[in-house]
Amino acid sequence: MADFIERDMVKDVENHLDKKEISLIVGARQVGKTTLMKKLKSELENKGESTLYLSMDIQEDRTHFESQQDLINRIELEFGNEKGFVFLDEIQRKKDAGVFLKGIYDREIPYKLVVSGSGSLELKENIHESLAGRKRVFELPPVSFKEFVNYETDYEYSDRLDKFFEVRKDDSDRLLEKYLNYGGYPRVVTDEKEDEKRRIIDEIFSSYLERDVSSFLNVRKTDAYSKLVSVLADQMGDPVSYSKMARDVGVKSSTVRNYLDYLDKTFIVEQTNPFYTNKKKEITKSQIIYFSDLGLRNYSIQRFGHLNTPSEFGELFEAFIHNFLKHRTQHTGLNVKYWRTKSQAEVDFVLTAGNKVELPVEAKYKRLSKPKVSKSLRSFIQKYNPEKAVVVNLELKETRHIEETQVKFIPYTTLLSNFEEIVRE
Repeated sequence: MADFIERDMVKDVENHLDKKEISLIVGARQVGKTTLMKKLKSELENKGESTLYLSMDIQEDRTHFESQQDLINRIELEFGNEKGFVFLDEIQRKKDAGVFLKGIYDREIPYKLVVSGSGSLELKENIHESLAGRKRVFELPPVSFKEFVNYETDYEYSDRLDKFFEVRKDDSDRLLEKYLNYGGYPRVVTDEKEDEKRRIIDEIFSSYLERDVSSFLNVRKTDAYSKLVSVLADQMGDPVSYSKMARDVGVKSSTVRNYLDYLDKTFIVEQTNPFYTNKKKEITKSQIIYFSDLGLRNYSIQRFGHLNTPSEFGELFEAFIHNFLKHRTQHTGLNVKYWRTKSQAEVDFVLTAGNKVELPVEAKYKRLSKPKVSKSLRSFIQKYNPEKAVVVNLELKETRHIEETQVKFIPYTTLLSNFEEIVRE
């Protein structure tokens, strides 16, 4: 099996390397930002380009970050006045990182900056404001399911993965179960032993608490923070009640809100808002929380690697579809929301463009035998009259019509392979 997980984002950043803007790679701790940067560096060197890699995590490199001039002096020593590619890793450890980078960029230097930072960067520095018009952000998520399948099959089907999903359905479903159990942190994916996977995920979470939460964010009650993560994991997919969560954790509601904000901005969770037009009948405020990495979620409730019931897989399948939709709708103008009424009708996800409903999506971890439309989805269709709706399941592929709405029942692999076509049709 390959040692390196090929990431789709490599091509996205590669395509931006000829732009003057800073290429800013952000994401949770240990999702592979450093590996991605070193892959880009290696490919540039193979093309004969000059590169320099410096990291705030390396003690001897830190002296070059003490001032803007110190860093420029180090770069000039390497490149002179010639073109070069400068990789700056773990920039969140630099105080006032946004202002620091802005000052370097504004000197009109002939070097391309590729910078990485963990989510805490967003909390400690107003980097978006400091670098307005000077950067493009690339958010690196955990390993996606398609990247995971390619790795697990040793890239044998990388140019025809859609065909693999179609022909080897049992293998695809087996790999889905494994992915839902262990998640997509690269080191967890590449280690084959379960006890090592568990040790790695424990180390990732402990490091996050100690380095980002305790040291960088100055959160003193790390026990309460960790407990909140467990409570969120246990209630994943349900609307959040701040007062109830505060009672469960033993902190104030305002603290729960702050901690949730930290979790969101450090890429541990995603907060999803409700879609509504009728304040009297539909939920308008409560958010639903999904974990960006399902393995970390399972670890938080001591279920890492031990999922085996349909209900457990059902919760994670919903989160899996949510994370896919969130990732694929970035920079498209589409938003991912959920819909619930006060009478308990619900639709898992509603893709919207402004106030317009583009696509309601239901996630069913079931081998459906016939295309039965739920009462909730039927209720949504009758109220909003969307042109189409999708029910994502394990294997059924059929189409029904409810009034003027086309309801497509599709396997999850079809959604993964043909998302753009499904939205556009």
